[in-house]
Amino acid sequence: MRGLRLLIIGKQGSGKGTLCAKFALRFAIPHISTGEVFRAGVANKTELGLRTKAFMDAGELVPDDLVMEIVNEFFNRDDLRSRGFLFDGFPRTVNQADLLDRLLEPEGVDAVINLDVATEIVIERLSFRRICSDPNCGAIYSLTSPPKVKWVCDRCGSPVVQRDDDREEMILKRLSDYEKMTAPLLSRYDRLGKLITVDASCSPEEVFADALEELAGRALMQAGGAGSR
Repeated sequence: MRGLRLLIIGKQGSGKGTLCAKFALRFAIPHISTGEVFRAGVANKTELGLRTKAFMDAGELVPDDLVMEIVNEFFNRDDLRSRGFLFDGFPRTVNQADLLDRLLEPEGVDAVINLDVATEIVIERLSFRRICSDPNCGAIYSLTSPPKVKWVCDRCGSPVVQRDDDREEMILKRLSDYEKMTAPLLSRYDRLGKLITVDASCSPEEVFADALEELAGRALMQAGGAGSR
């Protein structure tokens, strides 16, 4: 038996990180956010982090070959082929998806959950979002749900800030990149019969429940809720 292999994709601000956190907590599946890995690498001045910094500073997508170096590192270090995984926001291009399939031959991923939400909703969510400045924490807050002590993280006490890429001009650029490069993934995984689309305008609890129901309907969840294959 191996763990579930799930991809969570959707526009920035669609709730990918929140959904992954719920899955990881419930089923003990490793959760990997390539965006958080990039930011932590930059903050810690790792070799891969320094290579990604120029692209992130420009608001550009990290090239496929560099992304796959990081993904390969996770597979080799954490035995993700047998443990299963939740990839948050990866793959972002069809080429990355093809390279991931090669890593996982012959079975590939089990399902791809697409979080569908209107652009105006994600712009509001992202522009309101605030993040713990400690890359090893990364707790998420918003203008409508701030930390208990004004803009100091409840978890670790670090300052809570607005990321540069959560400012409106960067949000619009990132959404444009998504439509051009990531949206074609929907067609790819739909053709393979692995795409699950969930309404992400609902509450996080409703989104999680809908995703679980869809997985159960495809016999990807065992009785009692355990996720394995």
